[in-house]
Amino acid sequence: MTEQIIDVQANPSGETVSEDFRPTTQPVGQPNYMPAGAGPAYWGPGDRIAFLITGEQTGGAFFMAEVSVPPGGGTQPHIHRREEETFYVQQGTITIEVGGKTLIASPGDSVHLPRGVVHCFRNTGNVDAKFLALITPAGLEGFFAEAFVPAVDRSPSPPPVSEAWLARLFAVAPKYGLELLRPA
Repeated sequence: MTEQIIDVQANPSGETVSEDFRPTTQPVGQPNYMPAGAGPAYWGPGDRIAFLITGEQTGGAFFMAEVSVPPGGGTQPHIHRREEETFYVQQGTITIEVGGKTLIASPGDSVHLPRGVVHCFRNTGNVDAKFLALITPAGLEGFFAEAFVPAVDRSPSPPPVSEAWLARLFAVAPKYGLELLRPA
């Protein structure tokens, strides 16, 4: 049996990282490594989504992101026609409306949302809420990249919502099997 020697180098944060696990788009079946804060991030009208692993890296199997929601932030009711979502709450409190039910999720809780069901979420606490979102199959990350605003400065607060931005959200959504519902 031969040993595999892995070349180790320092990443920009100074931490030691194996060269075999650099943040890249690897062929399916290859390991992927994403250092904290290294993936693209986007502001939506009520949350910030940071990509952790995309469908390009998983052969379309799933997309995973960290979602940060400021107090009072969240989404309007919507329906995913293609994907299912699973949330794992890391910090704060998220109130999720799904299929006519209200769920209050706290750190350590997970919530699975099937495709085709109207849902929305809101941070009902007084600190930023954070959760991991696992979306299966992948593809919805294209909507975020196309319709949301790049969060290049990692600012702690979202940009103001404009009519032009809302129009772009509604125009792009059908391309990704997403139905955005207007508030009542």
